[in-house]
Amino acid sequence: MSTALRRASGQPTALVLPAALLLACSVQVGPAWSQAWPVKPVRIVVPTTPGGSADTLTRVLATRMTESLGQQIVVENRAGSAGIVGTEAVARATPDGYTLLMAWGSHVINPGLYAKLPYDTLKDFTPIVQVAVQPLMVMVHPSLPAKTLQAFIAFAKKQPGRITYATAGTGSGGHLAGELFASVAGFRWTPVPYKGIQPAMTDLIGGHVDAATGTLVAGISHVRAGKLRGLAVTSLKRSGGAPDIPTMAESGLPGFEVYTSYYLLGPAGTPRAVVDRMNAEVVKALQHPEVKERLSRDGADGIGGSPEQLQAHLVSEIARWTKVIRQAGVKVD
Repeated sequence: MSTALRRASGQPTALVLPAALLLACSVQVGPAWSQAWPVKPVRIVVPTTPGGSADTLTRVLATRMTESLGQQIVVENRAGSAGIVGTEAVARATPDGYTLLMAWGSHVINPGLYAKLPYDTLKDFTPIVQVAVQPLMVMVHPSLPAKTLQAFIAFAKKQPGRITYATAGTGSGGHLAGELFASVAGFRWTPVPYKGIQPAMTDLIGGHVDAATGTLVAGISHVRAGKLRGLAVTSLKRSGGAPDIPTMAESGLPGFEVYTSYYLLGPAGTPRAVVDRMNAEVVKALQHPEVKERLSRDGADGIGGSPEQLQAHLVSEIARWTKVIRQAGVKVD
């Protein structure tokens, strides 16, 4: 049909082609972005020092995902201020899928611990996937007479506040887990903060403190070597990394459950296509035999799940630990 005939018939002319093009473009935006990403290395910021649980887990996953994504996954450690330094860096990053965060327990603790953070823990991040959980372990120096958790509780009740327990720092997961444990069991002990879990373990092994609540991976080798005594793990079922150590529930504290969790997040506004792709890649990597074996060795369990499930989990955990912090009167300088 000629232009003259279209005009005569009352049909639009100039608007027909642009409208069609606009529709085609709108249909193609999502798939095009999904197929194009990633076209360069992806950086995962770990807000802790090298060698810790979060760092180790991220590097294990990075090896697998580098192969499947076809781009290098670069792990960058940015420690400082209980994870705040590295977390803020990701909150301020361009939300293009090339800068992500491997957050851990401090991410849900800090909102209740600090009056003001340089970011909003929920609004400034896009949830991608809950990667894994790792239980904590109550450990004591072998010189203590208590050989079970119940014996330890009875021992601690006889001398309120005199038992000391090492933590990775004021407000750390181990510190708050220790406060929750004491509250539920009905005794008092005294936290001794260190600048990280390794110096805490060193002093515990040396007998300078009586006990500790720390990640399984931090203490299990020392328990196996006889340098420490593991009394209980904080998971609801026994850990594959320490099958001989009973749970808190088995030891007389039914329902007691505390984990250090690891979460992959992006800056707010990260495209959904990137979120879905990265979620799928992490879930796939968690099923790889080498990854599963490493997680089991460290006493951790892969989780997965949807971004929406992670968001609900973060909201719940922030509320939980804020309550523990307020009840225990924990304050940071």
